[in-house]
Amino acid sequence: MRVIVTGGAGFIGSHLVDALIERGDEVLVIDNLSTGKRENINPRARFFKRDICRFWSMRSLFESVDYVFHLAALARVLISRENPYETHKVNVDGTVNVLWASVCAEVKKVIYSSSSSVYGPQATLPLKEEMIPAPISPYGDQKLYDERCCRAFTEAYGLRVTCLRYFNVYGRRQSDDSQYSSVIGKFLKNNQGRKLSVIYDGNQSRDFTHVSDVVIANILAMESPRTGLGEAINIGAGNGVSINQLAQMIGGLYTHEGPRPGDIKHSLADISKAKELLDWKPRISLNEGITQLKKLYGIV
Repeated sequence: MRVIVTGGAGFIGSHLVDALIERGDEVLVIDNLSTGKRENINPRARFFKRDICRFWSMRSLFESVDYVFHLAALARVLISRENPYETHKVNVDGTVNVLWASVCAEVKKVIYSSSSSVYGPQATLPLKEEMIPAPISPYGDQKLYDERCCRAFTEAYGLRVTCLRYFNVYGRRQSDDSQYSSVIGKFLKNNQGRKLSVIYDGNQSRDFTHVSDVVIANILAMESPRTGLGEAINIGAGNGVSINQLAQMIGGLYTHEGPRPGDIKHSLADISKAKELLDWKPRISLNEGITQLKKLYGIV
């Protein structure tokens, strides 16, 4: 099987590339290395340094490709709040380019990486796919627009697409060295260096999902004959943990500040649709995942 992974030098994308290669698939990685890292790229993959915002620079790579996993994005809510124009160009225009290239090459299916940020604050939990989305950040709005584009391309061109809504993915290779790093990455890095971590509020809860479980969901979405009509599917652990609880699990030194603007209070995935359509469920608990990462960081 011949597949493309956009964003294949990134955190989630590189893990997906590794898994696909282990299956015996031929993998083409498209990444401009703006946030991805060359050292993340599996040496058995074919790497093309391309920008998804430049359609003709990548169009020919889609020929004779069976499946496309579209993970390339400028992720993080904070980045989109600080630079909505640039994130829109990559996250929206770039996605349209990937979808159109897939149509032109008659790709069998596109698996699009969406985000739980499309939900925004909701009155009830857990978050279900049929809820009316209410994003409160440019990033969440861009991801929601992309989901609509995916469904439109299915209707207009017959392109099979599945949208996976990720909930707070963590694991090896996660970003830990910038102001935009994930909370788990920041806490681990600061604990390793015996530095103070800032907890904003701390009572807010998140649904942390191990990257290996996200990889399995992507492959199942590719294989499943029950998907491909532009549907959105939650990919989460189905377990809410507060940031204060997370800090206790990781250890280290902390100080508290007030909540940040744009942060939702709670996030928790209903994963019944993933179980039904993909026969998927998370395998790695947060305790197990944090224990693995603490060993990686040399934290005892």
